[in-house]
Amino acid sequence: MNQRPARRPAPRPPEGTPAPAELARMARSGLAGAARVAHWADAALGPGSDGATADGKATLSEATAERAADDLGLTVAQVRADWDTARLAGLVEVHGDSARPGWRLRAWDRDDSAVLRGWVALFDAWSLAHPEPTDVEAAAVAEVVSAMPQVLSFLQLSAGPVPVEQLLDLLRQRVTELRTERCEVPYETVTGSGPVAAVRSADADPADRAPAEDPAPAEDAELAPLLDWSLHALASVGALTCGDGQATLTPLGSWAVWVKLEQICVAAQSPAGNIEVAAEEMLRGCAQLRPNAARAEYRAWLAARPVGSAVGELVDAARGEDALLRGLAFEALRVVGAPAEPDVRAVVEEPTLRPYALLWLAEHDGVDPEDAHEVLTREEATWLWVDTAAAVADHGEAPMLVRHLESALQPTVPALLDEVRAVGHPRTVQVLVALAAAHPDPALAKAVRRAAFQVHTGG
Repeated sequence: MNQRPARRPAPRPPEGTPAPAELARMARSGLAGAARVAHWADAALGPGSDGATADGKATLSEATAERAADDLGLTVAQVRADWDTARLAGLVEVHGDSARPGWRLRAWDRDDSAVLRGWVALFDAWSLAHPEPTDVEAAAVAEVVSAMPQVLSFLQLSAGPVPVEQLLDLLRQRVTELRTERCEVPYETVTGSGPVAAVRSADADPADRAPAEDPAPAEDAELAPLLDWSLHALASVGALTCGDGQATLTPLGSWAVWVKLEQICVAAQSPAGNIEVAAEEMLRGCAQLRPNAARAEYRAWLAARPVGSAVGELVDAARGEDALLRGLAFEALRVVGAPAEPDVRAVVEEPTLRPYALLWLAEHDGVDPEDAHEVLTREEATWLWVDTAAAVADHGEAPMLVRHLESALQPTVPALLDEVRAVGHPRTVQVLVALAAAHPDPALAKAVRRAAFQVHTGG
């Protein structure tokens, strides 16, 4: 019998971590320049203005940068730097050939979680926030970027200043491990003297390889400037401070590293396969779970992929024919929270998704879930009742369908049948037939079958 592996506990926040409100205040302060430029672009140019950018990569045009510098009292270089930061933090989003305000900018002043998500996005993009050395091979830069999470974890565990020499030693060990994992072997170059080079075993002729048991250790001369670049890049986004040969994580940096460790632990707790699969298969895997367990699965699945693509997958799954997946998709979108708002608003006019989207938006705006149904019209509520009944008919048991009848807004079964016939749900006939077959009252079952026949024949 297969046993599910024991869940590992998620790491605790570092001792002394500021409260979320204080962390958000720090993040707002660090991103103030980026938010100011993004707000200026939103007000002065409007979403998607043709004059805002010079290319499809959301690079400011020269005229726009100069106009922003004049209006904000900044230099053009400062405007461009703040604009790049705004893009990395999600305050500005690229859509096709134009740039638009991101959802985080809309929520900037009222939603601390949006601010913190924006700062974490910038933290994730630290290697893009500071120009990398031009005299180093791209492969070496990629190795260091891959190795830095372990360096950051060590900084967080140290909870204080760490000598750069100690970080360099740790980076050297981690880069050597990465080369070992790629099965790289050293070989002496034809020119003779010089450091030992490493190449992928598949790329070298066996006759050219010199026998060696261990990969060559990463050289300090190669890694020292790259560590210096990494630390300055992380400092530029506010994740750490450097000075006197030491590096120290800031409170925001320590918190962000903890967030990443927590996401890894959450992802590791998912049943095998759910993280890897597409949204529809993941939702089917969660269909039999209790609500709390399902939400844990949603969080694990979301932690393993970019939020934008995850939301898109969930919305596409909701558009399918399976009503159960439609409801589960919107439950998963509730776990996503504010980042899903633009996509949910975008589907409000789709008849199949409208009731779900309206309920999601009402709850997102602070309406009590028990009262959220009041935002629906009678017709929308009836449509949702039929859609939910379709999910029960396909995946539930007969008693559940009978109990679902009691949840209808209409005071009598004849009134419900009249409105169900009028609402035009594509599964109306199947739902009524299933309900008639499940209901123990012969008279009521006969009335429901008659209604199903009338819908089927257009009467």
